[in-house]
Amino acid sequence: MTSWPMASIKRSEFAIVAAALLLTANPLGAQAPDRSKPPTAGPAPALNLPAVQKRQLSNGVPVWIVELHEVPVAQVNLVVLSGTGDDAAGKFGIASLTAAMLAEGAGSRSSLEVADAIEFLGADLGASSAVDSVALRLHVPVARLSEALPIMADVALRPTFPADELERLRQQRLTGLIQARDDPASVAALAFSRVLFGPAHRYGTATMGTTATLQAFTVDDVRNFYTSTYRPDNAALIVVGDVTPDRVLPLLESSFGGWKAQGPAAVRSKLPDVAQPKARRVYLIDKPGAPQSQIRIGWIGVARSTTDYFPLQVLNTILGGSFTSRLNMNLREKHGYSYGAASSFDMRATAGPFSAMAGVQTDKTKEALEEFFNELNGILKPIPPDELARAKNYVALRFPGGFETTADISRRLEEALTYKLAEDYFSNYVQRIQAVTAEDVQRVARQYLDPSRFAVVAVGDLKTIDAGVRSLKLGTVETLTVDDVFGPAPRAMR
Repeated sequence: MTSWPMASIKRSEFAIVAAALLLTANPLGAQAPDRSKPPTAGPAPALNLPAVQKRQLSNGVPVWIVELHEVPVAQVNLVVLSGTGDDAAGKFGIASLTAAMLAEGAGSRSSLEVADAIEFLGADLGASSAVDSVALRLHVPVARLSEALPIMADVALRPTFPADELERLRQQRLTGLIQARDDPASVAALAFSRVLFGPAHRYGTATMGTTATLQAFTVDDVRNFYTSTYRPDNAALIVVGDVTPDRVLPLLESSFGGWKAQGPAAVRSKLPDVAQPKARRVYLIDKPGAPQSQIRIGWIGVARSTTDYFPLQVLNTILGGSFTSRLNMNLREKHGYSYGAASSFDMRATAGPFSAMAGVQTDKTKEALEEFFNELNGILKPIPPDELARAKNYVALRFPGGFETTADISRRLEEALTYKLAEDYFSNYVQRIQAVTAEDVQRVARQYLDPSRFAVVAVGDLKTIDAGVRSLKLGTVETLTVDDVFGPAPRAMR
C-alpha cells in the first residue's frame, strides 16, 4: 500500500476524513449526554479482603498476617498499645518524645547509621505516636526483609536514647511550640481542647507536651516510659505483603521472639471523666492583623467503642465530613467566607472532641458564626432522603480506597487491633453504612449534639471581630491570651 505524506492531502479531502471520524465517534441519532444533573452513583465496588491469619511468637506477641502477592514488598508494623493518652500528669509529651527517640540510636548503630542501613536496603522505617497507640512501621522490598527486620528489632527493642539526640529533639519541639503560638489555626485547635478538657487532662494539652514538660524531660524519663510500655505483653506485629506465614514467622521469631519485658508494666490510670459544658460560652483570642479568624465550635463527643459509630459517620458526612457537606457548601460555596469548613468526631478510647471548624474572612466572622449555627441547628431536623442517600454512597464508595496498598491495609489493622474491632468489621462496613436510616441520623444528632451548650473559640484580630461576635449574644464571652492556651512562653521569647 502506498503511503502518502500528510502534506499531499488536499484541505477538502482532510475535511471529509475528519467528518467521517466524527460520524464514527458520534453515530447519527445518538443521544447527547444529559448534563442537567449529576450522574447517579453506582453501587459500591465489592471489597474482597484477604484473610487475616493470626499467629503468635514464642514470647506471646500476636502476629497478624495478610498475604498480598501482587507486588514484591512487605509492610511490617509493630504496634504498642500505649500512646499519648497514657502520659502521666506532669509528663505530658513523653509518649511522643519516646517514639521519636527510637531511631535516634539503636543496638550498635547511631541515628545516622540506622538511617543509612535502612536506605541501603531501599526501605522506610519510622515511628509515630497516636492517642491510644504507638506504631513502628517498616516498608521494604520482600527480597530484603530478612536484612531489614534485625534493624527494625534493634530500633524497637534496643534503643540507646543518646543524650545529645534527646537535646536536639527537645530544641526542635520547643521551637515547634514557639511557631505554633504564632499560627492561629494551632492556637484555635489547642484552645478548643483546653477549654473543653482543662489543662490537667491529657486531652487538654498539646500532643508534644508543654514548654515546662519538654524542658524538664531527661533520658531517664524516656527510658522509664519505654520500659513500662514497650513490652511483649503490650504489643503486636502486623505483616502485609508478598509473604506467607511459613516464610515470615521464622524471621519474626528470630528478631522479636527473644523480646522480654525489662521492668514492671505501667499502671494504667483511667482518664478522668469531663462534664459537658452547661451553657454555650465564647472564647476570643487576639491575633492582631490576622487576615482570617480561626473558628472551632463543639463539645465532648463519643468514644470509638460507641454502638452508634455508623449513624455518626453518616451524620458527620452530611454536616461537615465531605466537600459537598452542608457546612462547606454554605460557608465556602454559597457565601465565600472560607476556603473550607468541616466537622469531625475525634473518637478515641475515651471520648474525644466533636468540632466544627473553618478559617473565615476576618470581616465576616460574625456572619460565619451565624451560618455555623444555622447548620448545627439544622442538622437536628429530619434529613431529606436524597441527601441521606448521597451521604451513604459517599462513605460506601470511598471505603474500598482505604485498602489499596500494603500500608493502607496495615493501618486499618492497627485500628482493629487498638480498638478491638470485630473480625467482620471491615467486611460488613459498607452494609452497615447503607443500613443507616434517616431516623438513625436524627436520633444521634439529637443525642450527641446540643448547639446551645457548645464551646465557641475564635482566634483573630480582636479589634475587628469583637463587637460583631458579642452582638450575636451566643453566650458569655471570655477573652484568653496565647499564654492561657500554651502556658508561659519559653524564656528565649521573652
